[in-house]
This record gives sequence, C-alpha cells and structure tokens, in this order.
Amino acid sequence: MRRRDLLLAGTAALSPAFVRRAYARPLVSHGVQSGDVLADRAIIWSRADRPSRMMVEWSTKESMADARRLTGPYAMENSGFTARMDLRQLPAGQSIFYRVQFLDLRDGKTLSEPVSGHVRTAPAARRGVRFLWSGDTAGQGYGINPDWGGMRIYETMRKLGPDFFLHSGDTIYADNLIPAEVPLPDGTKWRNLTTEATSKVAETLDEFRGNYLYNLMDENVRRFNAEVPQIWQWDDHEVMNNWSPGKDLSADARYSEKSVPLLVARATHAFLEHAPMRFHGVESERVYRRISYGPLLDVFVIDMRSYRAANSHNRQTQESEETVYLGRPQIEWLKQGLRESRATWKVIASDMPLGLVVGDGRDSQGRPRYENSANGDGPPLGRELEIASLLGFLKQNRVRNTVWLTADVHYTAAHYYDPAKAQFTGFDPFWEFVSGPLNAGTFGPGVLENTFGPQLVFQKAPDKGKSNLPPSAGLQFFGEVKIEAANGAMVVNLRDVAGQVLYSKTLNPAQ
Repeated sequence: MRRRDLLLAGTAALSPAFVRRAYARPLVSHGVQSGDVLADRAIIWSRADRPSRMMVEWSTKESMADARRLTGPYAMENSGFTARMDLRQLPAGQSIFYRVQFLDLRDGKTLSEPVSGHVRTAPAARRGVRFLWSGDTAGQGYGINPDWGGMRIYETMRKLGPDFFLHSGDTIYADNLIPAEVPLPDGTKWRNLTTEATSKVAETLDEFRGNYLYNLMDENVRRFNAEVPQIWQWDDHEVMNNWSPGKDLSADARYSEKSVPLLVARATHAFLEHAPMRFHGVESERVYRRISYGPLLDVFVIDMRSYRAANSHNRQTQESEETVYLGRPQIEWLKQGLRESRATWKVIASDMPLGLVVGDGRDSQGRPRYENSANGDGPPLGRELEIASLLGFLKQNRVRNTVWLTADVHYTAAHYYDPAKAQFTGFDPFWEFVSGPLNAGTFGPGVLENTFGPQLVFQKAPDKGKSNLPPSAGLQFFGEVKIEAANGAMVVNLRDVAGQVLYSKTLNPAQ
C-alpha cells in the first residue's frame, strides 16, 4: 500500500467525504524526470494515473516565487498516461525548479498534488561541467530488493550532484523475469519486489510499459530522476537479448508472439513513452541525436541497434547490406556533426564498446556470430568497416578530443586505442571508458581484439570463474566526467556502487 493511501485510510472513520474527494484527485503516479537539457530548454516528463492534462510551473527560485505556469499535453491511454513538455526560453546556466500537476479531464477542475523537480540548463559561457554515465538496470533477475536498500547506486550518483546523467542503454530488461527470490552462491537469497508485468518476458505493449514502471517503483530512482536530468539511449534488452533483424524466436518457448518486428514496434513505443527525450519531428522514433552542453562539451548519442543488419559471422571484406551497423544516414550525420562541432570535447555515447568481442552464438554454418562490430584479430571486416571509415574521417579532418563512453558488458574498464598497435592504423589515438551495470548481474571481463589497437589500461570485474554476481557483491559501476573550465582538461573517474573512485584519468585537450 502506498504511504499516502495508508494515511488516507487512517482518516476514513472521521471524514469519509474527505477520503472520497482525495481519491478523486488525479495522481502523479511515478514521479518526474527531465532530460535532453540544452542552454534554453529541457524536457519535463511525468505520468498520471488516468486521462488528464499535464500542467507545469517553473521558476529560477526554489521558493517558486514568480513561477510561470504552462499548460501541457494530454496524458491518455495511447501514451500509457505519460506526458512530456519541452520547456523553452529558459535562461542559460541556471537552476530551474519545476512542479508537475495533472488536471482531471472528467471535470476540468481537479488537480493532482504537485511533484517537484530540478534541472540546471547548459551554460552559454565557459564553465565547468560534471556528468555521470552507466547502463544496465534491473537485469538478470536482480530487481528492487528493499532488504538491500533498493537500487542503491542511484542514490550514490544523486549525492554527487551532476549536471546530467547519460544512460548508455538497457534501461530495462524486457526479456528477463524478476522473480520473488534469486538464490545466491553463498546460500542466501536476493529478494525482489515483483509485479505482473515483470513475471514473464514482455510481449504486449502494456508488458513493455510495465518494465519501465517497475524501475520507477524504486525510491532511489525516483529521487534521482527528480534532481538529475538524463540523456537516454537504448541497446538490446529494451526489446530482447541481442536482437537484430535475424533474430529467430521459433524455438523460444517463452514467447507466444514470434514476430520480432512486432515486438520491436511495441518495445519502441514503450521506450519513447518513458524516455525523457526530445522527439525529432517526423523522425519521432529516432534515438540518435546531439546534445550541446556549452562551449566545452557536445554529446553525440548514437544508435547501434535500430539500423543494423542481421547479426552474422561479420567477416565480409566489403561494405554491403549485410554489414550495416549504424547505417549510412547516421554515419554521415555523425561525421558532419563531429567535423562542425566547436566544443572542446566531443563525447560519443555508444551503446556498445568498439574493441571488446561480444558474441551471439553461432550461425547456420557453425561459425561464431557477433553482436557488435568487433570480430577478432585482424584488419577491418564486416561491421568494422563502418567504424574504420568513421575513425579515418576524423583523422583526415583533424577532429580532435573525441572520447567514447559505453556500458553493455557489465563491468568497468579504461581502453586506450593506439594506432601504433593496431591492424588499421589510419586514425588518431583515443580513449574508450566502459562502466556498468547499475542494478544487474556482473560479468566479464571480455576479450579485446587488435583491429583498432585497444590497450587495456584498467578493469574491474568478477574474479575468474565467477559471473552473474548480484548487486550486493558490490561490483556495480558508473563513470564520472569532470571538465575543468580553466584549462578544459577532462577528468574521468570510474566509481563503484559506494562511490569509491577505482581509476582516474586526466585528459588534456589537443589544440
């Protein structure tokens, strides 16, 4: 029972009329979120418990003095009662305090109780920037465990007070059940809160929606969402593990719906409903985008999932329809955006690492099949041809200060890509930092291949022979990026669930 419901129930004997009126009010059912913050605008997201209309107030003062009140969109059945507003004409580099309410459409008068949140707009002038990134929430059956304090890592991140958080994908695990108990190697049990939607693999639109709502049951997550703006991308588990156009569910007894395209459509709908992101006009399903956060930082959010060809042996010698990974339109957008960017640092937010080999079983001929671009040692082949084209373009056009951030592999690491130790040498050296999971099983470490010369500088993963460790094992990770205003230096910290810095690297910008 919700605390508010319990309090109302306690007053029933004294004032039943008040209880009826209280229950008649709409509810902000799952808190508030903000996202895709720019210098003059921010997305504000929330969800109601019934057909209603979103209302938003905002002010630069925490007291909400001189607040501006705006009428937002409807929250209806076709959006799962979610709604978002793109607050515009905000002052740059300012703290923005906001309140969300929902207006009941049955009488056009009754408002929900307000729920408050906070964002900080991107700076127009040079100032320091601090943000976090990670991925992988509620995977491998590890959901919300009240005995352990819920999804603790979100509270650890909130206390750092970042400007924003980059969620690198696997925002849900639509194909992973969340049971009441998970047996652990030491004989104890991980105990979860459970819901009907997370008791089976997601197939219907409401089941996909239910996975997002499950994560929002966690108090740490809701508190974090209200205070820290986010940038979301997705990977595979928003639909199912390692999905691509070649995914075959015919032998998977968990799924009664065998059409992967239909499941992708429902999953996409649910993701876009719950992500606090800005839609791109007629390309409303497009996830890749650029978030400019002042003179020091541009974030290029890429999508390695939506446009790929079927996962394959991935060793084709020429680019073709079989080797598509990001796809030509996205690659050209990324090249042009990176070349035109005047920000000191260009962060490429990738939902999969470049040099770690991620397998996907075997093909019909018994050959290894690959999930990302990496396919083992040697020159660029298959999907790697797209990556080589991008890296070569950056070198030829003297695009400096690119850093890749990712999650996906459920441990944390720092990789330095060195052309002097690569099979493909036509690129400038760069860094890739990996960090995750947020609240999921811990695995790894993975194997690096030598195509682009990645050198392992640091990693933290389970000991050899151990895998799928629970969050309570302490191997949950996130990354922190701090860009100094004075000299433009970027400091990258890899942290654990307790906030301890495991590794730190300072990068000085090239001119």
